[in-house]
Amino acid sequence: MTSVIGVNEADRSKQIFSNASCTTNCIAPITKILKETVGIEKAMLNTIHSYTNDQNLQDNSHKKDLRRARAAAYNIVPTSTGAAKSVTGLLPSLKGKFDGLAIRVPTLTVSLADITLVTKRPTTVEKLQNIFTEASRGDYKKIVAVTDQPLVSSDFIGCEYSAVVDLSLIQVIDGNLVKIIAWYDNEWGYTCRLMEQLLKI
Repeated sequence: MTSVIGVNEADRSKQIFSNASCTTNCIAPITKILKETVGIEKAMLNTIHSYTNDQNLQDNSHKKDLRRARAAAYNIVPTSTGAAKSVTGLLPSLKGKFDGLAIRVPTLTVSLADITLVTKRPTTVEKLQNIFTEASRGDYKKIVAVTDQPLVSSDFIGCEYSAVVDLSLIQVIDGNLVKIIAWYDNEWGYTCRLMEQLLKI
């Protein structure tokens, strides 16, 4: 079973479970918030992700992805992500309606989730800003945060939240085409959730 704090951590019916990935921990709470407020017709994820130990520091071979075989600290590398599939496992109503990819970039840590979706109900930038601000103060208080400051990736190193929604980057076209940007420390933020999962066992 995959368990993500803020999404389905109350389900302890299985003895073996996965804490999912750093990207899933970022996007699953955001997706759940959107699903429960404005509804989701369909969505696409693009995670701008710091390179990981699955990549090479120099051009070399790779077990499954020729792009990941290239020098990680020298290239922008398009590749796959399992995060979108994991989210549809957590939120089954989105199966077949949510997919995505990853762009690995030459930074050591902190990544950015770029979610584009079509909502079921009309919305505005201001409404979405309020939705995420309220969520960050309520049920998602220790999981999702918001910022309206002009920050960059290094500002989020050591951030303990699963996701920090950048309110200034929310976009809406024609009332239902929405873009949400969220920052996450793909190492430390994920580790915080893993420790919380262990403490709940």
